[in-house]
Amino acid sequence: MIEIQSVSQQFTGPDGTVTAVNNVSLHINKGDIFGIIGRSGAGKSTLVRTLNLLNRPTSGKILMDGRDITAMNAGDLRQARREIGMIFQHFNLLSSRTVADNIALPMELAGYDKAAIDRRVTELLEIVGLSHQRDRYPAQISGGQKQRVGIARALANNPKVLLSDEATSALDPETTRSILELLKRINKELGLTIVLITHEMEVIKMICDRMAVMEGGQVIEQGDVLDVFRSPQHPVTRAMIGDVIAQGLPGGAMSRLRKQLNGSSNPEKNHVLRLAFVGSGVEQPLLSEVVKRFDVDFSILFGQIEEIQEQAFGSLVILAQGDDDKLAQAVDYIKSRDVVVEELDHVVANG
Repeated sequence: MIEIQSVSQQFTGPDGTVTAVNNVSLHINKGDIFGIIGRSGAGKSTLVRTLNLLNRPTSGKILMDGRDITAMNAGDLRQARREIGMIFQHFNLLSSRTVADNIALPMELAGYDKAAIDRRVTELLEIVGLSHQRDRYPAQISGGQKQRVGIARALANNPKVLLSDEATSALDPETTRSILELLKRINKELGLTIVLITHEMEVIKMICDRMAVMEGGQVIEQGDVLDVFRSPQHPVTRAMIGDVIAQGLPGGAMSRLRKQLNGSSNPEKNHVLRLAFVGSGVEQPLLSEVVKRFDVDFSILFGQIEEIQEQAFGSLVILAQGDDDKLAQAVDYIKSRDVVVEELDHVVANG
């Protein structure tokens, strides 16, 4: 659906050339909700604005349905942009126009007749749940309602792609959840491809199918959301996932563990392991089975269960004790049950 091929974006500033996006390549499947996450200044918003050429990339190509939009003439580009809707962090509504008139604006600019505009506005107000707010002005509605107007406006021309640039970061948590649920419903019911820019891993966890992590203008990690959560490879990714799912032990639990390890007569036989389970694996009595089979001892230090892509996702930190050979066999067995196992060497090393 969308191919980003070796895209770079440079700007000239008072201190010279700044590379905001550096040789980024991504493939976004039709119908996916694809999240691009990064800290402030990572280049994610600059990248998403190249997808409709609000920023024209310095080099590289953007392909939509196999068509290179970076090579289009002005007329073809105007037509292509009608297939790409965009919603913004600060709504960008016109204060002098009603809710209905804000939604109608893209269709007016595209030359639709009044009857067609009225029908489409009524339909969109129903989709976003604002039929009763039709004649109100932006100053008369809440932030969440303003963003619903922004979403309806982005859908006005029946786009194939919806770009969302930090669309929930100005909203409270409850309103954020309702907006994300709306985007997920739109994705399923309308078959839209959604590219979602955010700095919050909770947003990625809630609705995205695939994701890319940006840092310093580059993509440092990408893949299915479940795969990245199970086994993050880059320290930046690990830190951001740690905001929603622990990648190690909380401070109090770590302090207690270190005291326990300092008093151990055989510290070399202590191993702190992090296990990541997905789906039905969360419900399996795997640890009790391993204890019986391999004669090793496990103590659960910390655990949590979340839901990602409508599947249970469990993260468990355990203290494993036993003979090295038997423990290695136990770990291999656990891995064979589609569980990711990682040894947290830093816990013991700093004990």
